[in-house]
Amino acid sequence: MTPLKDYAKKRRFERTPEPRGKIAPRSKRRFVIQKHRASALHYDVRLEADGVLKSWAVPKGPSFDPAVKRLAMEVEDHPVEYGTFEGVIPEGEYGGGTVMLWDHGTYEPDPETPDVSKALRAGELKLTLNGKKLHGGWVLVRTGGPRRWLLVKRKDAAASKTVDITSAEPRSVTTGRLLAEIARDERGDVAKAATGDP
Repeated sequence: MTPLKDYAKKRRFERTPEPRGKIAPRSKRRFVIQKHRASALHYDVRLEADGVLKSWAVPKGPSFDPAVKRLAMEVEDHPVEYGTFEGVIPEGEYGGGTVMLWDHGTYEPDPETPDVSKALRAGELKLTLNGKKLHGGWVLVRTGGPRRWLLVKRKDAAASKTVDITSAEPRSVTTGRLLAEIARDERGDVAKAATGDP
């Protein structure tokens, strides 16, 4: 199965503004976190590897507290172009709801496990994030099933037991908008997508 087959199978691109995308010829170490209000609010953590964005849905979002282990459910690979998507997926479409670019930047795998794909297959990826909001060491570790992971902050200078980053930083990293503002601003485009109007 090609890496983006599941992504394409779940979407009707004539109705959704999401990019069709393709496998990138050369992977860079970029990451993006998209705040996504669909049937429930969650944060989509995406890491560029093997020409796609490896993706996890994190219901409660990241925490700077190393004692807090956030559930991260692995979902289908997304195209690299998805890393710039902010807008509204029409109601009735897969993932229907508002998508915000909450954070982005680059990441570096731990020197002990520099092969990202191998680390993911083994079920533990240690990495350092260099984002606008998230910094320092983090780990993704698989637990309780092939798609069930935990996202945990590592103990370092960026760790904090008092900062609730999702509450402190609710706005888009690129446009400065809140989810409600994105939904309001994009409503006309969504109506066109839903009706097929030009």
